[in-house]
Amino acid sequence: MNRTIVRLAARAILGGKRVWLLGVLGVLLVGIGVGTRLLVPGSPSASLDALRTIAFGTFLPLFGLIVGTGVIGPEIDDGSIVHLLSKPVSRHTIVQSKLVVALLAIVGFAVLPMVLAAAIIGAGAQTALAFGVGGLCAGAVYCVLFLLLAVITRHAVIIGLVYALVWESLVGSVIPGARNVSVQQWALSVTGSIAPHGVVDAHVGLGLAWVLIVVVVALGTWYAGTRLRVLVLASED
Repeated sequence: MNRTIVRLAARAILGGKRVWLLGVLGVLLVGIGVGTRLLVPGSPSASLDALRTIAFGTFLPLFGLIVGTGVIGPEIDDGSIVHLLSKPVSRHTIVQSKLVVALLAIVGFAVLPMVLAAAIIGAGAQTALAFGVGGLCAGAVYCVLFLLLAVITRHAVIIGLVYALVWESLVGSVIPGARNVSVQQWALSVTGSIAPHGVVDAHVGLGLAWVLIVVVVALGTWYAGTRLRVLVLASED
C-alpha cells in the first residue's frame, strides 16, 4: 500500500460531488430503517426483509459502483493516470491502495448506515452485526469488480448500472441458476450464517459463498493490476 496514492484516492472520493451522493445514499439507507420501523410496527421481521432486499439488492451495488470506479476512473478519463503509472510503483500496489480507500468508503457510507438501520428497526445486536459483515463482504467484491471494470473500459459506469439494477436487483434474485453468480446471494449467505436462524435466507451454500468471495476479490485485484500494465503501454503508444 502506498500512502500517497491512498491520499490522492481519498481526495478523489471525498473532495467532489461523489461524497455528497454517498452521503445522501447513506442517509437514505438509515431513513429506510426509520420508515419501516414507523410504518411496520411490531415484529421487525418484515422490516428486516425490506431492508435486506433494498440494501443488498440495490444500495450496495450502487455504493460499490460509485467508489470502485471513482478511485481510478476519473484519472483514466483525463489521462492523469499516465503520470501515476510513470512512477516507480508497482501496478498492483496502485490497485491495492485504491481499493483500501474504496473499501473504507463503503464501510463509512454503506456498512455502518446499514447496521444502524437494522438497529433502528429493532433487530438484535447479532442480526445487526450479521448485516454489517454481509455488507462488508458484498462491498469488497463490488469495489474490486467495478474498479476492474473501470480499468478495462471507459463505459464502466453504464455497464455497472446495468449490472447493479438488472442483474443484482432482478435476475440474481429470481432465476435459480443465476443466484450462484450473484454477489448479493453470496453476501446473504454470509449474513444468514451469523444472524439468528431463519432471519436471513440465502440460495447459495456458505462454503461456496466464501470461496467465490475470496476468489473474486483476489483474482480481480490481481487482474486489475495486470491490466494497468497494458493501459500504460497503450497510453505510451
